[in-house]
Amino acid sequence: MYVSFDPQKFTQQMTGYYISRNYKSLFNAAGKAKTDCETILAKMGFKNLGFKQSSIPNSAIGTLKNFFGISFALLRLPFKSTLYTQYPLNKFRKYVLFIAHLKRCQIITIVHDVRFLKGRTGNAHKELKKIIASNAIIVHNEAMKNWFLEQGVQIPIIVLGIFDYILNNGLPEQNDNNTGEKPYKIVYAGGFGEGKNSYIFDLDVLKKNDFKMNLYGLGFDDQKLKVPKEKSILSYKGAFPSDIVAYKIEGSFGLVWDGISTEECSGQYGQYLKYNNPHKTSLYILCGLPVIVWNKAAISTFITENNIGFTVANLKDVSKILQDLSQEEYQTMKVNVNKVRTKIISGGYLSDSVNAALRDITYKKNK
Repeated sequence: MYVSFDPQKFTQQMTGYYISRNYKSLFNAAGKAKTDCETILAKMGFKNLGFKQSSIPNSAIGTLKNFFGISFALLRLPFKSTLYTQYPLNKFRKYVLFIAHLKRCQIITIVHDVRFLKGRTGNAHKELKKIIASNAIIVHNEAMKNWFLEQGVQIPIIVLGIFDYILNNGLPEQNDNNTGEKPYKIVYAGGFGEGKNSYIFDLDVLKKNDFKMNLYGLGFDDQKLKVPKEKSILSYKGAFPSDIVAYKIEGSFGLVWDGISTEECSGQYGQYLKYNNPHKTSLYILCGLPVIVWNKAAISTFITENNIGFTVANLKDVSKILQDLSQEEYQTMKVNVNKVRTKIISGGYLSDSVNAALRDITYKKNK
């Protein structure tokens, strides 16, 4: 079933601006999230002041294109207008904010990553200054919002809920007829290079693992298998660009779990799940898959409230939960997944958030 984006269904027709730029990789989830934001804004009525969106992989050429495109956009930015920005914009955020403030613009920022929470910097105050030089910010979830509030942030903070995921060819259909036959096939989509997500290989040696794993992403090395390949529950399916992989993924559930351990989500990637909405969650839902997620992950609240999967403290418990799951319970999850994914593919979550941000800054200005 194809669901088209209809800006008329939202409470306001937007009038404002954004600046498109170059994104290096079509395989990168962060790049997909940002390009989708631009697509949704354009459909809502925001106008791109910069050059056309591109995906030049060469860093030097991409940086030059970004500089000239952003400079061109800032020259065209009208005084006292509304400018939508995305964070991080590592090299040029100060430049954009300086000109936008000089032109007395209202700024709405969606926060894709907080480097301090990710363990990439030890200076929260310095990063906060870059983010909150805005009139409103849009953050992933309530846990991330609460962290900003704990830092004393006083501008409006809007909760996104989950990232949208835009596809031009409609909703994937390959998992629509999956009724919950056992053994279940659990999907993991993500990177496997440089020791990332090494817990995947420990799934083969769990005491009980009555399920199969379909793996998608860059960097998988079957030399790291801990059992002979023919006895492994792991099946590597390849790596695909972010706008194609949704039509390749096949399974019964999607797994949101990061780090080096099956016992909990550990390390900086695992602990970041306490604040982050992984983009792969949206991908799984878009593919019609209920989600299995660490019970301490921030996104777990969204999963349980919408009954589109289940949470687990330790991956050793997955087999028991799946064993006790009835086909009726699985089908209920699938029905609920369908409700959420129609909003995800139509850009509904960001659109709602942008509307809320505009209402909040308008109210604050007129107060």
